[in-house]
Amino acid sequence: MKVFDLRCTQDHVFEGWFGSEEDFRSQLDRGLLECPMCGSQEITKGLSAPRLNLGAQPPAAAMPAPRAAAAPVQEHQRKLHALQAAWLEASRKIVEKTEDVGDRFADEALRMHKGEEPERPIRGQATPQQALELLEEGVPVLPLALPKGSKQTLQ
Repeated sequence: MKVFDLRCTQDHVFEGWFGSEEDFRSQLDRGLLECPMCGSQEITKGLSAPRLNLGAQPPAAAMPAPRAAAAPVQEHQRKLHALQAAWLEASRKIVEKTEDVGDRFADEALRMHKGEEPERPIRGQATPQQALELLEEGVPVLPLALPKGSKQTLQ
């Protein structure tokens, strides 16, 4: 099993487990890999050090303390990883507790808002225009991301 540190174009870092380097390349080439934070499929593999289990070894001499200048960078990385972990956990909970209605999201949300069908937690896709129309109707929506390649923004 190969464990790689992967990174998307938004600098989200996450782990990927693969049967081999070839398995990783194959999945990447077929567009099967995506960032769990933002959904980007532009993934690169970071530097990975192999883990060699050579049995119990005495601990190496203590590493010298990192330079003071490295401390802010390490703290930033720690905070970034904590934020990414929290986002991933929240995303998993949303997926777990909502129904995916796909591209019917705008219609389903509007029908629930008008009382035409019972309210339930849903998620799905809507165009930026559909999201704006829902907001104008007073439907509470939370746009999480715009479609890939979209230059439009919600205001």
